[in-house]
Amino acid sequence: MGSVNNVLISFIFIVAFSVTCCEDLKNPTVLISILVRNKAHTLPYFLTFLEQLNYPKDRIHLCIYSDNNIDNSIEILSTWINNRVNEYHGIDKDFNEKSNGFEDEDGVADWSIQRFLHVINLRERGLNAGRQLWADFVLMLDADVFLTNPNTLDKLVLKNEIVASPLLKSDGMYSNFWTGMNTYYYYLRTDKYDQILFREETGCFKVPMVHSAVLINLRRSISDRLSYDPRYLDQYDGPVDDIISFAVGANKSDIPLFICNDEDYGFVTMPLEKGETITDDLELLTNIKTEILNTNNLTLSKDLEQYVQYPTEDTLGVDQIYMINLLRRPDRRNRMHQLFKELGIHAQTIDAFDGRTLNRSILSDAGVETMPEYSDPYHDRPMTMGEIGCFLSHYIIWSEVIESDLETVIILEDDVRFEPFFRQKVKYILTELDNLNVVWDLIYLGRKRLIENAESPIDGSKYLVRAAYSYWTLGYILSRSGAKKLVEAEPLKKLVPVDEYLPILADTHPKKEWKVHYPKRDLIILSANPLLIHPTHYTGDQGYISDTEDSTIIVLDENISKSKEREEL
Repeated sequence: MGSVNNVLISFIFIVAFSVTCCEDLKNPTVLISILVRNKAHTLPYFLTFLEQLNYPKDRIHLCIYSDNNIDNSIEILSTWINNRVNEYHGIDKDFNEKSNGFEDEDGVADWSIQRFLHVINLRERGLNAGRQLWADFVLMLDADVFLTNPNTLDKLVLKNEIVASPLLKSDGMYSNFWTGMNTYYYYLRTDKYDQILFREETGCFKVPMVHSAVLINLRRSISDRLSYDPRYLDQYDGPVDDIISFAVGANKSDIPLFICNDEDYGFVTMPLEKGETITDDLELLTNIKTEILNTNNLTLSKDLEQYVQYPTEDTLGVDQIYMINLLRRPDRRNRMHQLFKELGIHAQTIDAFDGRTLNRSILSDAGVETMPEYSDPYHDRPMTMGEIGCFLSHYIIWSEVIESDLETVIILEDDVRFEPFFRQKVKYILTELDNLNVVWDLIYLGRKRLIENAESPIDGSKYLVRAAYSYWTLGYILSRSGAKKLVEAEPLKKLVPVDEYLPILADTHPKKEWKVHYPKRDLIILSANPLLIHPTHYTGDQGYISDTEDSTIIVLDENISKSKEREEL
């Protein structure tokens, strides 16, 4: 019995000692190798997300290479380094301000043989710098990558794979991995690509190619076989290409390459095609920054903000753009203002009517009455003060359109996310309306379809359909004729929520007992197809807040009940 107790005591001691040791362990050391060429427009964002990584900076060593620029990339890098040189374990830089391209390249987007050989050399230098520094890991990182997840480095290190990359989103189908490679070692599309990209399955998946953000585990002995230089690879017969030679060498050495989509890690810009310029890259970057701002805050330090290039603001071809926002939602207001700056949109902010400040007395004095028959179809309740405030906020814009004699406007709420190329797509729609002489009053840019397969396309149109019964007023284009119809129907005397009111006036609403209150129902509503904006959050999403639903409910008969209070989030 005593021997059993001794074994048990020894086991407890070992476990306790192991836990203590683990608690005292420092994070593995990481060398981050960064290549920069003509990335002045991406660097403020790249560097911001780099420094926001939660990984201890004293366990990170940076090696930054930059040359052959025609912009001020080196100036930005130097500014950033000078202000943060003491934060990291060390920062090594190799900048060549005199180089201006290669003899055999045709423009900044041309990947010539000389350029490939130069990049291969820089990649190999970064990898060997990690080995010489005795780093535990090397992160090979391109300057057009935005690691928006601050835990990216921790997550990848903990996976303890020889090579692992975080899945990076971009425009369309582009990302930083391949799931297939043909006999010439070039990209081959497979069904698995879509499943990984769209996260139909989540985890870390073995693939033949990863690039742009690649974590290499130097603690694993087999990592010594990895190289970007084809001269060091056994019987390499592929093209002169850094990412292909690395992938082929790994595959031939039975070193698995993993792409991880278990979390949202960040974004990468699409590579430029031959003949494209930095201006084209700026447009692609705008889409990425918009997508980042749809779900993340993006606060740049002052030393980097001075280098940001914003497009010239305009109203996208309409007379005015309005954005409705509650004063007590400054987070949403600031986010939308930042989005407008990134997209080059000049918008007027409208202070919304706040349901919290409304009451029966105020509404009575203003002559506002709700429709007696109205009951929310989903919650079986009367209107809330938030819904009334929302309606009044839209109503004052409709009235201003008439009073200011505006031809067309765009009205946005403050909880929207924009699709890529939003500017261009709005202009496509406006061009179609002119070219096809389409008669219209209102065009949904975002909505919730309530009846599928009941919508007809506009003859000759690529982007428009006739809208059936729909919800949401998060974004729409409104004409002067539409504003007049909306106001002249005198909705304040028989109020319903604004997203019920629009289909009533368009005669697409299924509730006949509501429609009788509005005998003239000739509002012509179209919709963008596909939609150009969506909500930032859907019901049930983490962070979802509804200022219309989560407010006081109006009870018409005071003898039946006092006003009910909805729980504030």
